[in-house]
Amino acid sequence: MSVRIDGEVSGGVPGRSSRGRRLLRGPRPEAVPVLVGRAATLVGLLDIAAGVFPRFRHSRMHALAEVLPGSFGPFAAALSLSAGVLLLLLAHGLKRRKRRAWRAAVALLPAGAAAQFAYRHSLVGALIAVALLVPLLRHRDQFAALPDPRSRWRALANFVLMSAGSVLLGLVIVSVHPGRTIGDPSLADRLTHVIYGLFGFEGPVDYQGNTSWTVAFSLGALGWITAVTTIYLAFRPEHPAARLTEEDEEKLRALLARHGGRDSLGHFALRRDKAVVFSPSGKAAVTYRVVSGVMLASGDPIGDVEAWPGAIERFMDEARAHSWTPAVMGCSETGGEVWTRETGLDALELGDEAVVDVADFSLAGRAMRNVRQMVKRIERAGYETRVRRIRDLGEAELERIRRAAEDWRGTDTERGFSMALGRIGDPSDGDCLIATAHKQDDEPGEYGDLKAILHFVPWGKDGVSLDLMRRDRAADPGMNELLIVAALQAAPKFGITRVSLNFAMFRSALARGEKIGAGPVLRAWRGLLVFLSRWFQIESLYKFNAKFQPRWEPRFVVYRAPADLPRIGFAAMQAEGFVDLAVPLPRFLRRRRPAPGRPCGHVGERDVRAA
Repeated sequence: MSVRIDGEVSGGVPGRSSRGRRLLRGPRPEAVPVLVGRAATLVGLLDIAAGVFPRFRHSRMHALAEVLPGSFGPFAAALSLSAGVLLLLLAHGLKRRKRRAWRAAVALLPAGAAAQFAYRHSLVGALIAVALLVPLLRHRDQFAALPDPRSRWRALANFVLMSAGSVLLGLVIVSVHPGRTIGDPSLADRLTHVIYGLFGFEGPVDYQGNTSWTVAFSLGALGWITAVTTIYLAFRPEHPAARLTEEDEEKLRALLARHGGRDSLGHFALRRDKAVVFSPSGKAAVTYRVVSGVMLASGDPIGDVEAWPGAIERFMDEARAHSWTPAVMGCSETGGEVWTRETGLDALELGDEAVVDVADFSLAGRAMRNVRQMVKRIERAGYETRVRRIRDLGEAELERIRRAAEDWRGTDTERGFSMALGRIGDPSDGDCLIATAHKQDDEPGEYGDLKAILHFVPWGKDGVSLDLMRRDRAADPGMNELLIVAALQAAPKFGITRVSLNFAMFRSALARGEKIGAGPVLRAWRGLLVFLSRWFQIESLYKFNAKFQPRWEPRFVVYRAPADLPRIGFAAMQAEGFVDLAVPLPRFLRRRRPAPGRPCGHVGERDVRAA
């Protein structure tokens, strides 16, 4: 029997309380904010159409576009366009129950309605604005979500995107008056007119009647919105992304010392670009990162399994407070059961983790023939391997390994989140294992005889989990196989009995789809995965891991609703480094040599493309 105490379960396996319910079912969107956000989107589009297209402004649909501020005249067209763009910008925040978006909408609607009534004396437009304002005020308690993590880079991104959107929309505004355009201006003239108009100046395109004023006011409104939103984002208070503090890291290390053997991904919770929530008693924790509004956890909770529900509850509370979408990437079967039971979320098998039991590993036998031949060939070519703990390396050698790992990275963007530590050689990571390949050359390169690197993090007291694989592109193929075999053969002297290798997404589908008797749906799914493997390491990771005859441990993604899966997948790709929306610095400007004890970027890409 389990007893619920202070958000945790004491005794037995975590489950439901005696009242047969869970406190949290996940922060499902409220109906009112979603409807209000959709209404703001619709009204915004109608306002933009009313401000841009002359025929629309004089059609029967113009009444629907009168929320802000009306439809006729140069000033009204510009104000309608401004209101439409602002409502579109606010709509997503309203759907997510953001307090700041609610405040902006509450201020925008009556101001626009007053401007419309003063300019056009339109009672209908004012009533439509009030119709949208009433639910905002009546349900103001539902718009209480806290801000997302943000930085000054949002201002630059806003300037670039708004400028591009304003230029494109400006070209439409300039071009939708063919009957009143004087002459036949070229595309270059139209573009010049748009750019001048965004800054409030007259361009080379002329129109008949009041059209010149309408176009000028509209272009000026777009430039004004771009400037105001950029200035606001640049000078508003920052809410930086949470980072792992020294105190949090100490608590996590204490939990890992007692319970780290449960999950091979546990040590990756010590990434310093993750935040953490602890259970009320401090016996369990969940680490996460917020990416594009998704609160993304990875692996199982850290700590005592009986205290997991308390940490999960805190995680869900945090997601609700900010209106983030909760998700878990790569949890184990046990972790998935607890997450779904405690929160009402759903789980979907994501792939399998390859785990090699050291006692059962051998190069003998037909199944290991290819690996055995490759290793012997490389050894005959003069390569030797060294397997050591990080604490046994000197600082000079560590620095050389750090620089090599960065320069040998296959992409400009650092990759890794759920199965990557993000640093090498930190003094607090002395138990990490590193395997290196060496070969003496006639002309030693920048890194001497160093040719390849494998880095492993602790998995409890008797295991390690692969963190990164890097090799010199000029070295012979097979460096990764050589170092994995070397690590497995050296494992007993370090007291290591199990080694976790790469994670293979959709492995079961790839394995079953190539067998005799597989159905057409399964074969089609496998074909799609093979096609996607041209850009993502799906099939290659599966085949590489399978060389070492591992046992496969399923891993799951936990999500709230099927509609959230595309968003979660995109956020996961951002977190792992496959999609980078930030403006990167030129490579020569990036810091290459972090001080000891600081993170060394996200050096966590498990690169087997060279294998």
